[in-house]
Amino acid sequence: MEGFELIQAGWLSILPPLLAIVLALITKEVILSLSAGVLSGLIIYGAMGGLGPVQTLTLFPQMMAEQIGGNGTMLLFLALLGALVAVVTKAGGAAAYGRWARERIKSQRTGKVLTFLLGVIIFIDDYFNCLTVGTVMSPVTDKLGISRQKLAYLIDATAAPICIIAPVSSWAVAVASQVGEGGFAAFVGAIPFNLYAILTIFFVLFTSLTGRDFGPMAKAEAAAKVQEDAAEEAPATGARMYDLILPVVVLIAASVLSMAYVGGFFAGVPFTEAIGEDPTLGLSLGALVALVFSFCLFVPRKLVSFRDFMGAITEGVKSMVPAMVILVLAWSLSSSCRYMLGTGDFVSGLVATSGMRLSLLPPIIFAVAAFLSFSTGTAWGTFGILLPIVIAACETDASLLPVAIGAVLAGSVFGDHCSPISDTTILSSAGAKCDHLSHVSTQIPYALFVAVCCFVGYILAGFVRSPWLPLLLGIALVVAGVLVLSKKKTPA
Repeated sequence: MEGFELIQAGWLSILPPLLAIVLALITKEVILSLSAGVLSGLIIYGAMGGLGPVQTLTLFPQMMAEQIGGNGTMLLFLALLGALVAVVTKAGGAAAYGRWARERIKSQRTGKVLTFLLGVIIFIDDYFNCLTVGTVMSPVTDKLGISRQKLAYLIDATAAPICIIAPVSSWAVAVASQVGEGGFAAFVGAIPFNLYAILTIFFVLFTSLTGRDFGPMAKAEAAAKVQEDAAEEAPATGARMYDLILPVVVLIAASVLSMAYVGGFFAGVPFTEAIGEDPTLGLSLGALVALVFSFCLFVPRKLVSFRDFMGAITEGVKSMVPAMVILVLAWSLSSSCRYMLGTGDFVSGLVATSGMRLSLLPPIIFAVAAFLSFSTGTAWGTFGILLPIVIAACETDASLLPVAIGAVLAGSVFGDHCSPISDTTILSSAGAKCDHLSHVSTQIPYALFVAVCCFVGYILAGFVRSPWLPLLLGIALVVAGVLVLSKKKTPA
């Protein structure tokens, strides 16, 4: 970072992230906790660097301004993504999918699988996922006698777990920005090691196809009755199902092509190198193309007026502001630790001299991330705090880095998935029109079951440094566990 001289603060260098963690656990306010962590780091830097109080205080806005300037394309992508989500919703694409589904779905199995597939399709943002899937599928699942608790779980389990392994998503940008140089490639490399996300997706599909449930969820399913949803349905606007799907397809295609173009693929650079050159600029270009495409798709057909289209853009950008604030503060905390206080040098030296086997780190990292995310209700804040520490701990063993990053992300998503104060948990309850505590109580046994399978997988992953054996082991444990724990099938 320009303008800041690195000092070796020793054990003081780990106080800022520790303070952020402790405050997050106590207050459940991630923005306050990250701000306190950044300020404490700057105070330590100012005191050891001989700066006065005013100079030290000035470092805070200076640090944040530098992070905003250096990560402008990432923030732009989030803003454009929020705008695209709001525009597609306003045009009625999600409502059109719901009407199509109600006319064709006749069985519980098909209803659950199509709910799962819709969640997979809407991978670009977890908020968009929760609100859209719930709004679209709740009348369908009510009519089929699928419990509100089951629908809420299907929504929640295809929100963050899908977004965290999708390279074209708001989550991918957030994670890549925390890693630093080569962050996008590191994120992609860690995808196979995100055992919780992958096993959760498999668990949802397996239980949906087989109709098997256990624990409180089985009781909720047994008590569910066929009912007609009395909620107001979004008025028909002339939208079709493709008005939801086409913008997502264009976003993916345009983002991949834009990343390749920005990286010089069309000038002879290998594709894998090109897409990692400046991925956030490519994603921003892709989102802009998708937004322009949506304008051409919706406005001429009068699905939305020009004024409503522009108003939806404004609302969409506003919806991303909390995520942007968290990111800027997380970047500031990470940068102050990495480039000002020498946290990386201290942590890596501590690990190297501790005698602890690095192979045991992944399950420990998974458990710590899960606890912090569950307690704070935010996956973004959790990996924003933990990733810099984990990256520093793996400096002496680069082969462990993708496993460790995968463990951080998996634990963050698991904790966020079942935390009663998580945004996505609350939105899933609201989208399914399910009592919030009922959703939490039926979902936690499922999330814990998958998490235990993941923990066993991470014990193995730390030694083999390959995702395939741990994944196979996890899948086998999931299948065996479901078959043993479920007493009977629900109606197809």
